[in-house]
Amino acid sequence: MDIIDITKKEPDAPKKGFGTFIKAFLFYLVQWTWGLPVNLVGGLLYLICTRMKKRKHQRFGYAYIVYIPWKSGGLSLGLFIFMKADHPNRKWTYNTRIHEYGHTWQCLLLGPLYYLVIAIPSAIWCNCFEGYRKKNNVSYYKLYCEKWANAFGQKFSKMKMKDVK
Repeated sequence: MDIIDITKKEPDAPKKGFGTFIKAFLFYLVQWTWGLPVNLVGGLLYLICTRMKKRKHQRFGYAYIVYIPWKSGGLSLGLFIFMKADHPNRKWTYNTRIHEYGHTWQCLLLGPLYYLVIAIPSAIWCNCFEGYRKKNNVSYYKLYCEKWANAFGQKFSKMKMKDVK
């Protein structure tokens, strides 16, 4: 059994070099072209939250996380992740960072289709089926886009989620 350090706040930094530079360049190029509609909304909210509202934020891999004082979990808009600030459960915070990072990579792949394929189904599943999930003991990560976000998040952050059904 692997030991997972849930206090880890971000993926390990990649080794510096030309290959790493090219990967980062291509990642951001695709996000700001193919994923432009999603990233424009996320970037605007990021600026409002960090510059005007002075919210705590951090880099996470290629993405940026902003911590918001709200009741819900997380929201990914391209490169920009918004998640609950100061959650009392460190495992939840650890897992949510990885999961939302997976949505960042889904945006890279799907670009303008992200809203239709990921965001809308995810929002409906999150907000309209909570009672169903509780009554039937169904994991939040059962829905295709959430399971896929977990897989991408773990693959691209090289961090393993802890105790996820």
